[in-house]
Amino acid sequence: MKNILIITFLSLLVIPALHAGNEDRVGSAGAAHLLVNPWARSSALGDAGYAQINGLEATYTNIAGLAFTDKTQIKFNYSNWMGSAGISFNSAGIAQRISENGVIAVSVQSMNFGDIPITTVENPEGNIGFFSPRTNIFNVGYARKFSSSIYGGINFKVISESMSNMKANGIAIDAGIRYVTGEQDQFKFGIALKNVGPVMRYRGDGLAQQVEYTSTGFIASLEERSATFEMPSLLCIGGSYDFIFNESNMLNIALGFTANSFSNDQYRLGVDYGMTNDKMAFNLRAGYVYEKNILSVENRSNALIGPSAGFSIDALVGKNKTALGLEYCARFAGVFGTIHTIGATISLK
Repeated sequence: MKNILIITFLSLLVIPALHAGNEDRVGSAGAAHLLVNPWARSSALGDAGYAQINGLEATYTNIAGLAFTDKTQIKFNYSNWMGSAGISFNSAGIAQRISENGVIAVSVQSMNFGDIPITTVENPEGNIGFFSPRTNIFNVGYARKFSSSIYGGINFKVISESMSNMKANGIAIDAGIRYVTGEQDQFKFGIALKNVGPVMRYRGDGLAQQVEYTSTGFIASLEERSATFEMPSLLCIGGSYDFIFNESNMLNIALGFTANSFSNDQYRLGVDYGMTNDKMAFNLRAGYVYEKNILSVENRSNALIGPSAGFSIDALVGKNKTALGLEYCARFAGVFGTIHTIGATISLK
């Protein structure tokens, strides 16, 4: 009866979100890099693992999954963002269990757009130098186990965007819960609210102009006002089920729904097949993201839809079976090409 009441309560939260997408506001939010999953394993599932992803990667999908960290986990991932566009996306972080029920994590994501020629009205051809735009996200997350079935967490973000003469800074919060049930904890349900925070605004010398009053010849510096922009907030809902064939083989199927405040809603499917023995763990993953107008190149509003795939290999070493892992993901971004994400993970038990 307790499980039924909890599921009913969570369902009442889900139903109002099923029509939360707002396609009329597509492209009107800022800080779009908050919508990019930096981690390979969860990206390969099409970001469907709102109820399934554990450890440091859960700081992006659903922070409640951080509570499933065994002891210590260290990760580094790299992506060639938008294929051959020359944009590098680096991510690194560490998760540490600090008590029987609590886990804390710190991670950083940095997107580097390379060197871009400086052009001005007087020098439209450039040849006067370069500037390097960057975006950074600094995360501090905490998750804990509240009971044998309920887990929750919160993640604080500091966002920074900069170019040669302007920058914008902001803060945002993620929160999530996970409910686990079944004889072998094979059924999971999760809800996450992401990227909630105040508006951001660009400031800097790039908004200042030198003007001369023709009547007096007086020269003054005027600063233009920049418009504020909102965070790309999301409500994410998902469930997963583990088909446990034996101690060495398991298949996980995950379903997810993303209610976007500034874009079309998305439906997600992820499949994760894992094989484990005393020396190694191997996982093969695939995912698919569907949204309105997915087959229309002219009308689709997101490049990160359609199929994704990847795998991971973890060597289990030492008495405590410390996992030394390599991971890979391919995301197919249409005209932007294939986005490759590779990385390494160390998980101590």
